[in-house]
Amino acid sequence: MKITHIETFIVDAGWRPWIFVRVDTDEGISGWGECSDGRSPYGVTGTVRDLAPLLIGKDPRAYEMRFWDMLRGTRQSPGGIAAKAIAGVELALIDIKARALGISVVELFGGPTREQIRLYWSHCGTSRARNHDLLNTPPLRTIDDIAALGREVVEKGYTALKTNIVIPGDPASVFFGGFGGAPGTTDGVVTRPLLRHIETLIGTFRDAVGPDVDINLDLNFNFKPESCMRIAQVLEQFDLLWLEIDMYEPDAIRQIKDATRTKICTGENLFYMRDFIPYFQARAADVFMIDVPWNGFAQSKKVGDLAEAHQLNVAPHNYYSHLSTFISASLCAVLPNVRIMEIDVDDVPWRDDMVTHLPQIENGHLTIPTDTGWGTEMIEDVLKAHPWEKGNANW
Repeated sequence: MKITHIETFIVDAGWRPWIFVRVDTDEGISGWGECSDGRSPYGVTGTVRDLAPLLIGKDPRAYEMRFWDMLRGTRQSPGGIAAKAIAGVELALIDIKARALGISVVELFGGPTREQIRLYWSHCGTSRARNHDLLNTPPLRTIDDIAALGREVVEKGYTALKTNIVIPGDPASVFFGGFGGAPGTTDGVVTRPLLRHIETLIGTFRDAVGPDVDINLDLNFNFKPESCMRIAQVLEQFDLLWLEIDMYEPDAIRQIKDATRTKICTGENLFYMRDFIPYFQARAADVFMIDVPWNGFAQSKKVGDLAEAHQLNVAPHNYYSHLSTFISASLCAVLPNVRIMEIDVDDVPWRDDMVTHLPQIENGHLTIPTDTGWGTEMIEDVLKAHPWEKGNANW
């Protein structure tokens, strides 16, 4: 079997793009991967095109060797855009191998450790704050609207949620200083009014969902450790499942963890075992996220196994399309140390139309896919009907 063609698709996902990779072979079997990047979609797809000469004519089933071909071809640019492009291709190659064997990726990697995986409703309120018209959901004008959203989470059967720093209003907004903003937003400082709002926001969710539903707050790259510690200490009263923090410094994350009873999660921005090892050795967090569309499946499995050796739980970073959900669920199925899995509930109306099979979700749990390959395929006509043309993500 030989690779004959590689094609990429940048699809409009409302306020950010989804990126898909299709790899074709001379035996008529194609595989799909996802490597969505809301900030640099053209950089990722351009890198996939740059990688194609290393892959055309090679056997896709030897996905480990193809990974090293691509890694060596981008060795002077480790991580980042190059890693995401490699991941999109690698995921498609693994899909091909499983389809050629007539089995699921879960079976390819040893069979399932579980039949279902618990989910948390991610970007709960975040998506609605900026895009309620597109989503056809209620606006978040007041803190009472936040409470109503919390009750909706429970009514729909979810036992956990994650939010960002959502600020109700007309229009509502979300604090994302770590990703851009006016002068002064680079300082990473939480003001007293913002700290009080965070306490009110999470307190409102806690009152709405009750004591048995888990709550996560994602701080992203928004704050320096001093501010993260202040936030974590204020939120101890709400018994969060975790406070999520992105930071390229394991000792800084450990400093935050040591300063609070609030549990800490990190890792979504890390690539491969070499990035995770210093964080694992420092025991910098309680739970570690792995982004499968950015790491690829085989490398994510290695990171998860390494976390198990350190007696740590992992949780897939999954705020992408249904294909990513199938891929991330497959990872959960082949690891023994998963805490919970992320999924976006609020999303663009054409998300369901893009795939041949939808995730099976009941009572906030997703059934592990068992069909061939990832368990679903992309429908190209729908992808092409929703091209990403905005140029800049609104996230």
